[in-house]
Amino acid sequence: MVPRTDALTREVVDLIAAVVARYHEEYEEAAAKHALTGAQAKVLALLAREPLPMRRIAQRLKCEPSNVTGIVDRLEARGLVERGPDPDDRRVKLAAATPAGLETASRLSESLNFAREPLARLSAEEREALRGLLQRMLGSGA
Repeated sequence: MVPRTDALTREVVDLIAAVVARYHEEYEEAAAKHALTGAQAKVLALLAREPLPMRRIAQRLKCEPSNVTGIVDRLEARGLVERGPDPDDRRVKLAAATPAGLETASRLSESLNFAREPLARLSAEEREALRGLLQRMLGSGA
């Protein structure tokens, strides 16, 4: 038998859903200001951190590799991403952000105010506590 959810848990889940929805809305708006779709912006953000093979991009975005290929194609056509061989395995192609892609990813990141504004209302101690709680919820905290 599945335990019933208490009112507090339902309220917390609803608040988390509201935060996620607000984040996605702002992310889409910020991406559009850079003439990107949300998916293109997410791929570019990943590739600004490190070059990745298509399969790993798809895993991180929880989508099919064929979807990623189209997104990378469009980013590559704009000069934001380039493909090249993996130095560790020449059979694998890596996608990587170009200098223009790194610049765009940086500007996109700077334009995402949603997280900064609400978190600025919390003290450093409250942000640390929130980080710890979120890490525990995701199974990655101490």
